[in-house]
Amino acid sequence: MKLLITGGAGFIGSAVVRLAIARGYQVVNVDALTYAACLDNVAMVADSPDYAFEQADIRDQAALDRVFETHKPDAVMHLAAESHVDRSIDGPGDFIETNITGTYNMLEAARRYWSDKGNLESFRFHHVSTDEVFGSLPADRSVMFSESTPYDPRSPYSASKAASDHLVRAWHETYGLPVVLSNCSNNYGPYHFPEKLIPVVILNALAGKPLPIYGDGSNIRDWLYVEDHADALMLVLEKGQPGRSYNIGGENERTNLELVQTLCAILDKKQPKAKGSYLDLITFVADRPGHDARYAIDPTRIRTELNWKPSVTVEEGLEKTVQWYLDNEAWWRSLQERHGVGRRLGTKG
Repeated sequence: MKLLITGGAGFIGSAVVRLAIARGYQVVNVDALTYAACLDNVAMVADSPDYAFEQADIRDQAALDRVFETHKPDAVMHLAAESHVDRSIDGPGDFIETNITGTYNMLEAARRYWSDKGNLESFRFHHVSTDEVFGSLPADRSVMFSESTPYDPRSPYSASKAASDHLVRAWHETYGLPVVLSNCSNNYGPYHFPEKLIPVVILNALAGKPLPIYGDGSNIRDWLYVEDHADALMLVLEKGQPGRSYNIGGENERTNLELVQTLCAILDKKQPKAKGSYLDLITFVADRPGHDARYAIDPTRIRTELNWKPSVTVEEGLEKTVQWYLDNEAWWRSLQERHGVGRRLGTKG
């Protein structure tokens, strides 16, 4: 099977590219190579005869039509997106153009290609989204996001992803395009771009810098190891029911403060400071505008219908992640020079 993956040089997309190649897929990686992309993420598969790279922007309809016509994929996994909430607060326009208009362009390119091929029943368009479209949950841990939870986005990022989800469902209902959707919880793991919480904490700690925690650190997230997510995404693509959505969670809820404390304990063990603990670097900073209190995924559908569950706990995944960053300084050091990395963003209110 030939799989077209958008955003395959990004964090989650590259994990899918690596896994798909390992499983014998032919992969076409379509990426605009914007600030958060890095071809080093897929260097291990770049020489495979089953791998092809196309530098193209999903905002460019003509480029997408050319890619579809050239490569003739059997399925699409659409991951390309602007994804950093703080950047969406400072510059929402990029999120509207990429996440909404870009998804529209992808749907139209896929629909034209699919129609020209006789509306192949086996074709799939898998749209990868986020749990942030559902808004915020109460502290009661018995309440979780399910696939039927009403959308209630609170940031420009989550609003743009909610809009793209609605477009994908509309193209299925109106045109019959065979789509599947997935909404995931917070990802972490190797190759995570160093502007998100976990890599920021690891790299700041190693540099002896403050470890910033928004507000009082009580915000709760459900953490999903990126390689587990890639496995789930492939399963949804292969076996998901057309028109259906699947929530993918790590079943690992932690407050931001608990998460940072766990990272500090791992670093204290793996690369101890000359004096004291990394915990001493924790610094509470002004909260993000509109910061959702809690996200958590109810995984019942994907577990019962597709027999999937995460393979690692958050403690196991964080151990692997910290070790990966310790072993791959050359990868992250160069990315720290990119625009906005290491600087507090999203303070506009």
